[in-house]
Amino acid sequence: MTRPMDRDGSRRAANSRKRQSRRPSRLGLAAGATPKPDRVREEDAGFPGLLARVWGKASAAAGTRAALDILLTLDGHVPAEVQTSALRIADAAALKVLAGLTADTDAGVPSGPVAEPAGRAAFLGEIGLTTSGRVVVRVPSQPPLAKQHTLVGGVLRVPWAPRHLEDYRREVERARERFQRDADDSRRWLAEQGPEGRAALLEQLTEGARRTAPFMLYIEDKQYTNFRDTNTVVGKTLWPGHPDCVFGSLSGLPLELWSDHDVLLVVCIGLLIRSAGYGRIEEVNGSQLTPENVGRLLEQTRRNYNGALGGERIAAAGPDAGVDALTALATELGAHRPEVARTVQLYREIHGTLIHKVEKVAAPYGEVAADRDRQVTEHLRATLPVTGDRLAGLRLADDAGPSWLARPYGEFGTGLEAVVYETVAATTAAFGADFSMSRGIRSLPGLVRALRAESWDEITTWGITDFFCCVVPAPEARRHFGDSPATLADTAWAMSSRMQYNSWHFIAGNLPRTEKVLERDHFVPPTIPDIAHFSDQHHHGHVNNMVRFTIRSPHTVWVCDRPFDGFVDLRIVRADGEPYTEQEMLAAHQVAAFVARMTQQAVVLAEQGEQAAVTAFDSAWHWRTITGTPAPDAAPQPVAATPAQPVGSPAARPVGRAA
Repeated sequence: MTRPMDRDGSRRAANSRKRQSRRPSRLGLAAGATPKPDRVREEDAGFPGLLARVWGKASAAAGTRAALDILLTLDGHVPAEVQTSALRIADAAALKVLAGLTADTDAGVPSGPVAEPAGRAAFLGEIGLTTSGRVVVRVPSQPPLAKQHTLVGGVLRVPWAPRHLEDYRREVERARERFQRDADDSRRWLAEQGPEGRAALLEQLTEGARRTAPFMLYIEDKQYTNFRDTNTVVGKTLWPGHPDCVFGSLSGLPLELWSDHDVLLVVCIGLLIRSAGYGRIEEVNGSQLTPENVGRLLEQTRRNYNGALGGERIAAAGPDAGVDALTALATELGAHRPEVARTVQLYREIHGTLIHKVEKVAAPYGEVAADRDRQVTEHLRATLPVTGDRLAGLRLADDAGPSWLARPYGEFGTGLEAVVYETVAATTAAFGADFSMSRGIRSLPGLVRALRAESWDEITTWGITDFFCCVVPAPEARRHFGDSPATLADTAWAMSSRMQYNSWHFIAGNLPRTEKVLERDHFVPPTIPDIAHFSDQHHHGHVNNMVRFTIRSPHTVWVCDRPFDGFVDLRIVRADGEPYTEQEMLAAHQVAAFVARMTQQAVVLAEQGEQAAVTAFDSAWHWRTITGTPAPDAAPQPVAATPAQPVGSPAARPVGRAA
C-alpha cells in the first residue's frame, strides 16, 4: 500500500503534517500546543462516580436486604448473578445463611429478608463494596473489611445470631472441601497431560491473554488480570515470558510447586477456550474462577445450544462434574458451536460496568427489527441505486451493476463511499442513535496486491490512516456537548480514529502466523454482534465521549480466497436514554450485512484490477459534514491510496441533508 505523502510529493511535508493536529477544529495547528485540554474529565467520572453513588444509596436503604439488592446489582447496572459469581467462599457462605443467597437463587437476588437476631448478636459482621466493584463480607475470625480491602465508603453492620454461626461453619466447611476437591482433581488432570501437554496449554493461555480484551479473574483473594491493576497476566503491560506473568512463571516449573490457585486458573481457562475460543474468557470476567462456576456457565451454554439444535445433542456433564467430564462437555460445545451459529443468531450481551460478557441466542426477527429494517431500506432505496423490500434482499439495481461501486456518485469519489455514508446516516435516524459508524480499509487494491504477493509482514506495517471510519451523529447529539457543532465534530473524529485503530488491530489476526504477525499487537477479530450496557464506566474514550449504550455488528469479507473476520462493522451509540434491545441488534446486524455485501462486491472489482480507493471520511470530511462549514485552515490531509488513485476526498453534504 502506498505510504501517504503530501500533494507536493514531499515526504518532509508529509512528516510535517504528522506533527499537526488532526482534530477537526484544529486542523493545520500544531498538535499538543494548547495550554489546557478543551474538556477536563471530573475525578469521579465513570466507574468511581458510579460506585460512590451506589454506596450512598445502599447506605441510605431501609434495611440490609434492600441495601444488598442495590449492591449486588450496582443499582441496576449489572445482573446480580455477575456479582454473586465473584463472591469468595466465606462471603458466599455468609450471605447464604444470612440472606438465603445462592448462585441458583432467582437472578442471584436474596429471596428473603436478612435474618436479624432476636437478642444480643453473637457476632457483628460487615458488608462493604470495594473500589473494584465487588461485594465483600466480614465473617468470624477475619479483621475489619477496611483492613483487608480498599472500600468505596464505610461498611454496613450485620448482626449474626448463634444459629448463623453454626450454619456458616457447616456451609463454609462444605464449600472449602469442594474447592480442595476441585483443586486436587485439576492437579491430577494436569499431571496426566505431562510436561509437554502443560507447556502447550500455557502457551495457548498466553496467546489467549494477548489476543482478547483485558480481563479480571479471581480465585479467592488472588486476582489474575491484565487490566489496569497490578498486572499478573501477559497483555499490554507484561510481555510473553515476563517473570510477573503467572503463565510465564509456571513454564518449566514442576507441577508439585504450582499453587492450588494456579492449577485452577490454568485448567479453568483451558476449559473456556476449548468451548468457544479465546472470547469465552470474557464471560467469566470479574468472577471466581473455579470448576464449579465454569461448569455452571458450560451447562447454561449446553442448554442454549441444544435449544437451538432442537434436541439433546450435547450431553450434560452431570452434577458435581469433575475436570474430565467438564473437558468432554467443553469439547462438545466447541464442536457444535459452528452449527449453532449457522442455525440461530448468537450474540454477546456486555455489562460494561464489570466488563462481563454473556453469550446468548437471539429470538427470531420480530416487529421491532422489521420496523428498523424498513426505515433503513426506504432511506437506501431513496438515495442509492439499489432495489429490494428488505435489507436481506437489498442489492444493486440492474442498471447500476457492481462497477458502480468504483465510480463517482454525487459528491462522493466512489459508490462504495456513498453506500457507507448513506447506510450510517440511515442507521442514526432509524435507531434513535446519537452516533452511528462503519469502518473498513481504504485501499482494497492495495490489500489484494499484498495478499497475492504473500506480503504478510508488509500488511502488519500499515498504519491506522490506511483504514477509515465514517461517523454520522444525529444533529441533536450536540446537546451532550454544550450544544457545540465543533465539539460534536471533534467527538465524531475521536470515534472515527478509534475505529480506524480497531481495523488496524484486527487485520493481523486474519493473517498467517509469521514471526512479524505474531510480534504485531492484535486481537482475534470479532465474528458475532453484541449489545453493551453502561459502557461509559472504564474505557477513557467511552467515558469522555459518553458512549453508554451500543450495538456492534462485525462481518467477514473474503479477499483473495482468504476470510477477513471483523473486516467491516456497524456501531450504534446512545449517550443516554434506553439501552438497545435484542430486536434492534438483529436489525443492525442486517444493516451491517448490507455494507459487507457491497464491500465484498468492491473486493471482486479490486481483484479484477479496479484501482478505486476510499478517500472520504478523514478529519476535514467529518468537520464539513457535521458543521456544514469548510474545515478551519485545512490543507488536504494525506490518506493511503493506490498509485492510480489520487489522495483527497470529495466534499460531502452536511449531516441530515437530503440527497
